[in-house]
Amino acid sequence: MSTPPTSGLLQVAAIQQTGSSDKQTSLATTERLVRKAAGDGARLIVLQELHTTLYFCQTEDTAIFDLAEPIPGPTSERLSLLAAELGIVLVGSIFERRMNGVYHNTAVVFETDGAIAGIYRKMHIPDDPGFYEKFYFTPGDAVFNNGISGFTPIDTSVGRLGVMVCWDQWYPEAARLMALAGAELLIYPTAIGWDVTDEPAEQARQLDAWVTVQRGHAVANNLPVIAPNRIGIEAQPNGQGDGIRFWGNSFICGPQGEVLARADDSSETILSVTLDRNRSESIRRIWPYLRDRRIDAYSDILKRVRD
Repeated sequence: MSTPPTSGLLQVAAIQQTGSSDKQTSLATTERLVRKAAGDGARLIVLQELHTTLYFCQTEDTAIFDLAEPIPGPTSERLSLLAAELGIVLVGSIFERRMNGVYHNTAVVFETDGAIAGIYRKMHIPDDPGFYEKFYFTPGDAVFNNGISGFTPIDTSVGRLGVMVCWDQWYPEAARLMALAGAELLIYPTAIGWDVTDEPAEQARQLDAWVTVQRGHAVANNLPVIAPNRIGIEAQPNGQGDGIRFWGNSFICGPQGEVLARADDSSETILSVTLDRNRSESIRRIWPYLRDRRIDAYSDILKRVRD
């Protein structure tokens, strides 16, 4: 039997911040912003990808694995206490040490009592210039050991959250699987930015593509999207490149892709929006994309290439 959708109004917040090479400094910034967002009424607060550190994937360095933590571990315990103190649902990000040699880029969802409601391990792992994530992260399990899909929403007191991570946001299949499993929100903690040597026109195209694809997931699935991103210029650690300028522009959009709040490209920001959780249901009644899916005709989507 399906779970009925959560109804009513929900105030949500997305946190946009810089990172630091010192975890405690980063976490202090996070905690200050989370407290402010909660004080202003947010019941669900979403943090950006890898918010406790600099984005360390610009280079390949085995020493970086020392930053990884188990779950539970120091960072998850600190975020747990914060969620419980403020009575919020909090989505954090941790470089997870699952076991020797197996590390994940993991989103962790904390309930209002501080309990871990669930985790999501990043499924799509990029390997591009300046984003060498395959060196550090094992992809999340397609199917967990208990038989549950890796694309499974996390049930919380504020609704069923379709949590994914960054590079996952470019894949409509991931958003659709979350929606078909009953997700009521799509959430994408992110760390993305420009090569500082890119021409302004190319930078504009990249940013527009990033916003557009996620708004498309909102439209195609009739679900709100929350996408916090980091800001700041982070130098390449080995000094051999120009680094990354993280483009911020964190945003929250509604289930028709309408932008409800959007940050700029350089400011520490708390985006706060009140969502009407009844809208997805009403929109699906007049735009019934899920009803009209031809699931009998899509088998080739499971092929790498149709050749």
